[in-house]
Amino acid sequence: MSNLILTDFLKSLGLLGAFLILGVFIRAKFKIFQKTFIPASIIGGFLLLILGPQCLNILPVPSEWFKTYSLLPGILIIPVVASIPLGLSLNSNSNKIDNNYLKNLFPLFGIILGVSVFQFAIGYSAHLIFPNKNLYSTFGAELSIGFVGGHGTAGILSNILSDLNLPYWEIAQGVATTTATFGIVGGILIGIILINWAARNGYTQILKKPADIPESIRIGFEKDILKQNSIGRETTISSSIDTVAFHSALIFTACGLAYLLLSFIKKFKIPVLSSITVWAYAMIIMFIIWGIINKLKLSHLIDAKVKSKISSSFTEYAIISAIASLPIKAISNYIIPILVIVFLGYFFTTLILFYFCKRFLKEYWFEQMISVLGMSTGVFLTGVLLLRICDPELESPALTNYSISYTVTGIIYYALLNIFILMPLNYGIFFSILMTSFISFIFLLFSIISSRLLFGKTFKGN
Repeated sequence: MSNLILTDFLKSLGLLGAFLILGVFIRAKFKIFQKTFIPASIIGGFLLLILGPQCLNILPVPSEWFKTYSLLPGILIIPVVASIPLGLSLNSNSNKIDNNYLKNLFPLFGIILGVSVFQFAIGYSAHLIFPNKNLYSTFGAELSIGFVGGHGTAGILSNILSDLNLPYWEIAQGVATTTATFGIVGGILIGIILINWAARNGYTQILKKPADIPESIRIGFEKDILKQNSIGRETTISSSIDTVAFHSALIFTACGLAYLLLSFIKKFKIPVLSSITVWAYAMIIMFIIWGIINKLKLSHLIDAKVKSKISSSFTEYAIISAIASLPIKAISNYIIPILVIVFLGYFFTTLILFYFCKRFLKEYWFEQMISVLGMSTGVFLTGVLLLRICDPELESPALTNYSISYTVTGIIYYALLNIFILMPLNYGIFFSILMTSFISFIFLLFSIISSRLLFGKTFKGN
């Protein structure tokens, strides 16, 4: 029986893989997708959703596969989050990045976290805007989870809610997937509009022509072999173990130990620790593993780019499976509140980032702002995409600041995520809105103070 189950699961992954490939070719073929830079996983996911049992139901595949797809994001997000600390380094080896530029990191930390937390306040405000809509208790958390966390993080929400035996966990995951989709598409469109405006008004330091976007970025792949980037160093010899397999083994080990630790904690019913989710323990354990690797002076075995490609692969499958299994009928009951918080999210996220980056960051403020906008409405690679549009050759040092700030703030965000999701259940909506607004204010205040301390009171912004 187990062999049949695994075989069936492999077949279901085959279907996801086929639609991922289909998404790649559709993106490369149709101008509308090239101009909007919609990822292949989203294109393939929606095509599979339309052809699957939720809509047209014309695919000759079991409907149980789509139930499996609804569970995949919650599983795949665990290795994605667990991998974050592996290879973590705050040092830059680039000669063109000086300490004065790296000073932008501290105000940038505050700006990113301030925006991320304020999105929870915006989402929870839906309960005040629609008092008669009978929204479930945690509705609204999906805005930040979808915008900042992305499709994969929707699985964290479903894990937390299902562990609490809350019946709406699948709907919440669907809502988070919807906000994540709106976030990526809308964030890219807003980003492109801002880049064109900034280029015309002289705010971009490298891009001079608004339409000067490389073909490879538009179609989604590089045709010239000589220009194709490497996915990382081969840190191990294949006669012993493949490099990708070695990095994967470390990630899976952290996940396995996290499950063992959590089961031990729940067995002995340890207060507080029992309520912490498995992905949080996986990240903590990976910090320990990475610390041991450094202590043993074996850091040369780890390549952050290889690790990133592994976690990105999990993310691609999390995205397409989350979209393909969207509970459309259930989500349709919440479509108006979803649209309202999404558009409020667009407005306030863009406004806060534009003002604070322009006012409190020094040099390449727009390049940093546009990359953070991509991350705050999509995923890390969305930010890289927008940055490459206004800095095609990555000549500016903005990518370094963006990468470091994403790593540090990502750790803090995921550490606090469980608290923000459970806040409405423990303290009510009104308290949750006030508290998340206050925490957001503290982070933004930190960005102001750090900017003044690092750049001096004479610095008045750009």
